[in-house]
Amino acid sequence: MANIKNQNGIVLVTAMIMIVAVTAVAVTLMSSSSIDLKITNAAQEREQAENLLVGEVQRVILEEGNRNSQSRFLMSVNQLELAENNTFDGMHGTDNVMRGLNNGPKELDCPRSFKYTKGIVCNLTEISTTVEYGTRAKHRLTVVVGVGQQMISASAGK
Repeated sequence: MANIKNQNGIVLVTAMIMIVAVTAVAVTLMSSSSIDLKITNAAQEREQAENLLVGEVQRVILEEGNRNSQSRFLMSVNQLELAENNTFDGMHGTDNVMRGLNNGPKELDCPRSFKYTKGIVCNLTEISTTVEYGTRAKHRLTVVVGVGQQMISASAGK
């Protein structure tokens, strides 16, 4: 009976050590799961920004195509350099910039296509679309797309 009374304190100390160890493991697991959650949220925000930009680029191309003869795709480099022509706000907080890739009025052959047609040249334009995303918009993502607008050569009839 005397040995049992002396061992009561040891059981209490052992139980306390086990509780501290289990608590430490639980805190570590909770900490790592919150980091995983932050990583997942950041990846999701970037994916949403990429999808937004791809959709915005497609919208800009469609709208420019529907403008017919007023399309920025038909403008020369000098015309596009004017501020009101090359920079415009997009939807959902995106910024769009168009830049002509032709060197002045020089006519460029179109990128390869299935059937080449003599007298057809291309006006090459670059669309740069940017969006800020994330907490307090501290990240910036840009998509750059090149567009080749086919046109009849001015010198083809000469």
